[in-house]
Amino acid sequence: MNLSTLVLLALAAGMTFGAIWHEAFPTWVEPLNIYLLAPLGQAFVRLIQFVVVPIVFSSLILALTRIPNASQVGRYTAKLLLGYILTSILAVGLGIVAAMVIHPGTAAMDLSPTQLPAQAPETDLIAWLVGLIPTNPLEALASGNLLQTIFASALFAIGIQQAGIGARPFVASIESIYIISEKILGLILYLAPVGVFALMSSVIAVQGISFVGQLLTYMVGVVLAILLMIGFYGLMLGIWQAKPLHFFRSFAPSFTLAFGTASSNAALPVALQNAREHYGLSPTIASLAIPLGTALKRDGMAVGQGFNALFVAQLYDVPLTPSLLLAVVLSTLLVSFSTAGVPGAGIVMMATIFTASGLPLEAVAILAGVDRLMDSFHTLLNVVGNTAHAVMLERWEPQPSVAPLQVLPVTPEVDRL
Repeated sequence: MNLSTLVLLALAAGMTFGAIWHEAFPTWVEPLNIYLLAPLGQAFVRLIQFVVVPIVFSSLILALTRIPNASQVGRYTAKLLLGYILTSILAVGLGIVAAMVIHPGTAAMDLSPTQLPAQAPETDLIAWLVGLIPTNPLEALASGNLLQTIFASALFAIGIQQAGIGARPFVASIESIYIISEKILGLILYLAPVGVFALMSSVIAVQGISFVGQLLTYMVGVVLAILLMIGFYGLMLGIWQAKPLHFFRSFAPSFTLAFGTASSNAALPVALQNAREHYGLSPTIASLAIPLGTALKRDGMAVGQGFNALFVAQLYDVPLTPSLLLAVVLSTLLVSFSTAGVPGAGIVMMATIFTASGLPLEAVAILAGVDRLMDSFHTLLNVVGNTAHAVMLERWEPQPSVAPLQVLPVTPEVDRL
């Protein structure tokens, strides 16, 4: 069986095991989760993240050095950012409209809000933009900051093009890092079913299904909105003649891994692999667009947070004024571009948006119980939107007619130097 089939089976087995353990052995849930399930799941996610930074750094440098000039990189980036903004606005709007139609807050009126003492973090746009520039490239790599890693890779690529023949030994070492990282990824993916089983078992065993039942209308509404957004991307791929069925089949392993781990960062190396080996996407486009999208593009969060804001407004009977809707849209767009693609980031994002929109912050505690379950659906859409934008960029922007960068052997003269 292929990876996507194994991961789906592991998901189903994990949900079943977690539900049975929660109902049949409630006193053993906590020790099982603390000493077995949670460590297994966290270990797998950490193994995946182990190869994220070296793959992104090396693949971006190799891709950017194949592009003949900086204007080409700027054009790629500008088109990607334009697409990100337009589709993120659509995603937020879709979440808001879905909540208006379904009225999930009305169905959950019997919930008793739990106070949440934590305060929402402030989002400073200027500080965030300045923070994209790393003061130390090694620190950016060590901290796993994808945006700073992308920025550092672009600077290194510019320096390599300027250095010419003198940069060949460095490029050869970067190519070796990329090849080694891909081999390590192949070994780690053998553990994917075990990791996904542990992650899903942990969530279901701890949460159970009783609280989920009270928020069933909310969960169904979010899933329907996400499916509509995925359908929109399928339609756009069809319009761009990008073979949508082939697209979903090719990226199925990264989609299922994203769903199982609820981490866009964890799915990034697999998405790069699927793009080149299965879909046939240009390595240059894939190496630039998919890491950038992982760092910035989060349609799942946009749909979910738009839906969450309307759910809370309905739950607390807050009037839906134009200023409230505008605050929800703007704060969701801003925060979605600056939130890490890791499990649990949605709670931080939710608290920030509720505070910016003037909604009750204690409502975060109501949704926190099902946030991890919904995070899987959010992450799935994040990866679908990211990879779809990469494919559409290739259709929109024809590839430059340049030969792939040839890494020449180091000459004895260079070796002596």
